[in-house]
Amino acid sequence: MSRPASIFVCQSCGAQTRQFFGRCSSCGSWNSLVEQTAPKPDGRRRRAPAESAAAPVARRSTAMSDLGDRPIQRLESGYPELDRVLGGGVVPGSLVLVGGDPGIGKSTLLLQSASVMANRLSVLYVSAEESAQQVKLRWLRLGGESEGLQLLAETDLELVLEELEALRPDVAIIDSIQALHDANLSSAPGSVAQVRECAASLQRLAKRQNTALLLVGHVTKEGMLAGPKVLEHLVDAVLTFEGDRFASHRLLRAVKNRFGATHELGVFEMQGQGLVEVNNPSELFLSGDEASGVATIVACEGTRPLVVDLQALVSTTSYASPRRTATGIAVNRLHQILAVLEKHMGLPLSRFDCYLAVAGGLDVEEPAADLGVAAAVVASYRDLILPAGTVLLGELGLGGQLRPVGQLELRLQEAVRLGFRRAVVPKGCGLAKGQASVDLELHQAGSITEALVLALGVNPADDQA
Repeated sequence: MSRPASIFVCQSCGAQTRQFFGRCSSCGSWNSLVEQTAPKPDGRRRRAPAESAAAPVARRSTAMSDLGDRPIQRLESGYPELDRVLGGGVVPGSLVLVGGDPGIGKSTLLLQSASVMANRLSVLYVSAEESAQQVKLRWLRLGGESEGLQLLAETDLELVLEELEALRPDVAIIDSIQALHDANLSSAPGSVAQVRECAASLQRLAKRQNTALLLVGHVTKEGMLAGPKVLEHLVDAVLTFEGDRFASHRLLRAVKNRFGATHELGVFEMQGQGLVEVNNPSELFLSGDEASGVATIVACEGTRPLVVDLQALVSTTSYASPRRTATGIAVNRLHQILAVLEKHMGLPLSRFDCYLAVAGGLDVEEPAADLGVAAAVVASYRDLILPAGTVLLGELGLGGQLRPVGQLELRLQEAVRLGFRRAVVPKGCGLAKGQASVDLELHQAGSITEALVLALGVNPADDQA
């Protein structure tokens, strides 16, 4: 059997060549030629339209209103935290790409989920990176008991496709997509051409036989998913598994999801028996310390509110240019808040170093944390301790005003559940009709100065010398 011919296509201009060159001869771009399988002529020719006075009739398209309703019956993964991020479960026939740093727990999570799903569904676990004995040792360590889980240790794409067609499982897990290789391509496994062709072949099979595919993907040193960008466009959902290697908790986020909402968050904790779901993740991000420079906020990750402690340290600088370091919050956001405090409250923060950190290693991106950041910075600057049981919510404008935040009632309900008694919020949040639903002492403020007076009990702008 002759080997299919390969061509090299420029990703910038689309020029084709039979030989690899470092630079495209058409557009001059470097390292843009990617190997692809040459298309085979099928002998078919496009038929010329018949010369007729009759109007053409659509043959393959269907009116949207004539399509029947087919409700999606999702498959439960066995872990509510994973189902939450997926939008309610795994959709049959979909492709889900799970990425994360090495050793973060991607294979552990999917193997645990496969063991649970195998009790009621047919599941195939394809291990392209480890041998069958290595996977079984990890399966036994995780307490696997299901006998219906099928295991295939193979890297050849053709053999994997044959096994999928023979078993026709409900769910298949490929660990990992970068380790598979197509023998029809001469490039090495993990290259752009190999990853694209393997993912496209798996997608065609999954859609044809309605098998849900979970793909494990590698990441680069910058934290991006390795391989071509078309891989992320090809799949239906992209999940990222994050975590600090010095901490035990892991965060699962949805970056893309065609069947549900994005920016949902699932929280797991790595223990000796594997990954365990965290039902109350707010406890991970509360330090419980009564010290100066600590403020509490309620951040929303999708539909999940999280009570988080912010820690700030303001100290006299020893250099001409003060240092600003932020962990978990964008440093440019910190610069903006410091400028507002100095402009509208007269605090000489330009002569002080400022360090800000989010407890627990969580990344907070929403502007609802602005008031908490400002309170933590001012409390550290004045060496004040915020009253216990107080949460602060609000977006800080450049004019020193507080802007309303979304999902305020949901945030306040989470604060009440964890025992908080006071909340400082912006004016105009519609609390008049929702105030009775939360058992909190609510304080509304229109400016940053008014909010900090309500939070700290004193005016931080006054000179305490």
